[in-house]
Parts: sequence; structure tokens; C-alpha cells
Amino acid sequence: MAGNPFPQSREQLLQAYRTMRTIREFEERLHIDFGRGDIPGFVHLYAGEEAAGTGIMMHLGAGDRIASTHRGHGHCIAKGVDPLAMMKEIYGKRGGSCEGKGGSMHIADVGKGMMGANGILGAGAPLVCGAALAAKFRARPGQPSDVAISFVGDGASNQGTFLESLNLAAVWNLPAIFVVENNGYAESTSRDYGTAVDSYVDRAAGFGLPGVTVDGTDFFAVHEAAGEIIERARRGGGPALLECKMVRFHGHFEGDAQTYRAPGELDDIRVNHDCLKKFAAAVTAAGVLGAAELQAIDHEVLGLIERAVVEAKAAPLPTQADLLTDVYAQY
Repeated sequence: MAGNPFPQSREQLLQAYRTMRTIREFEERLHIDFGRGDIPGFVHLYAGEEAAGTGIMMHLGAGDRIASTHRGHGHCIAKGVDPLAMMKEIYGKRGGSCEGKGGSMHIADVGKGMMGANGILGAGAPLVCGAALAAKFRARPGQPSDVAISFVGDGASNQGTFLESLNLAAVWNLPAIFVVENNGYAESTSRDYGTAVDSYVDRAAGFGLPGVTVDGTDFFAVHEAAGEIIERARRGGGPALLECKMVRFHGHFEGDAQTYRAPGELDDIRVNHDCLKKFAAAVTAAGVLGAAELQAIDHEVLGLIERAVVEAKAAPLPTQADLLTDVYAQY
């Protein structure tokens, strides 16, 4: 076995691959089952973007908070939300992470620090400012604080809520990170058509925030960049913006005809920009992980996803008596 040229340990690399593979197979199964008409509501899939969520979330602990977009399944899994409970939630069943009442676009698990996916563009950014402010005041003097991370896509980066949150985080010097997952399209509109600046880092500069752009299909690049800005935020250095240039394998939503795609674009993405293929090639070429180890994880994950679907289909629906539970909080 050759030496390890990566900053991550073998165990961390195995866990990173397992997380990315779990996200991929979870999403690909939703793609199939939604097409069969088994799943109620809409789903927006994260397949192709796994390296970003995984590379960032590996730096987070139990006290850290995240807020997601309507494309939130990958963020949930990377933050440690149970895939079995997630599948029940997406199927609208009791025992789901929100007892079947949030569904795909509002899936959440506050106990895991996942404050929720959100169907409203940019809505997670103000939530993260609140979580980061609380973390700042909870932190003991001289000790690192928890952080809060907002994920947005191309479209949300143009929303007033997002821009106002950048300003607020800068003014209050919050331990907040704003991640722009730039997959090239705000729904069906090209990023180049809908956004005047060449890089979202330019947006950060306008609010006095540092920013960095990375290849979001490269787990190692994301992990390194995220580690630096998250550690800086923990130590009182304030907020930052991370732009991950990435790809999505499916449409904006399931059922999207994707007529805005160039001929051959999706084929090129699958062949040349698959983050799992890049990761596997890197670790096996270095001799740190073996192909058989990765294949074993593939098999294990497929079994997990099959079990999740079987349990979700067998789980009971919420009842009328469940309608107003978990809706209002009393203090």
C-alpha cells in the first residue's frame, strides 16, 4: 500500500465516498420512483453535486447549523440525517423526518442541525444569520464557535434575502458561510444570461466578505477551501462566500424537459464531470483505497436505499389527528 498523499485519513476517505455514493443512489432511486408515479409532490435532485455538500459538511459538528434549498436531499445526508427517515418523508409517510408533512422541498431534521430545505429561493440565508448570531453569543471567550452555513443556487443568489443576509452577516461579523452551488442554470435560464458578474465572489466583495471559487466536482478542492473559511469563521474572522462550480445530472425538477441544454451536454457531464468518478480515480491511482473497497460500499449503499424504499412504501400515512401536530411551538 502506498503512502497517503491526501490530508484526509483512509477512514475519512471511505466515509466521504460512502456519503457521496449514498446521495447519488438516493437521488437516482427517486428519479426512477418519481417517474413511476410512486412519489407525491415534486422533487429536485442533487445528483452530480455530491462533492460539494460532502466536502463542506465533513468539517461540521453536531452544534453547527445548515439551511438548504429545494434541492436539499444531498445536504441532509451529508449532515447526517437518516436516509430511511428521509425516504419516508419524501413518500409522505409517518416516521419521516418531518412525520410526512414536509415532503421533499421542506425536509428537515433540527436535531441534526439541518434547519430545512426551502421552496422559497434565498429563504435559508436569513435563517443562517439567526443561527450564526446565536452561535456567536453561545461561544465561550477564546473558544471556537459553532458555524451556520447557507446553501443557495444560481437563482437564489440574485434574491434580496440573500444579498441582505450577506450584508447583515458582515455588519455583525457572524460565523456564517454562504455557499453558492453554481450548476450553470437558475431553473432553465443560463447563469451567464441572468447574472452580470463573472463570479459570485464579486458579490461577496461588495459586502466586504472574502470569497473563493472552487471546482465543485472536485471533493478535495471543496474540502480544502471549505476547511479554511470555516475555521476562520469559528475563530471570529467573520463570514465568507464559497462558490462551487458544479453540474447537475437531472433537470431543475423531475419532469423538466431540459430543452435549454445544448446537444450532448448531459452526456459530457456524465462522462467527464462526475465527482464520484473523479474521487474514485484519485484515491485508487494513489493506492490509498482499492477498487474492491469502493465496490463494497456501492453494494452496501444499494441495499440501504432498497430497504429505505421498502420501509417507506409500507409505512402508514399521517392521520387527520396528526394535522396540527408539530406546527405550533409553545414556550
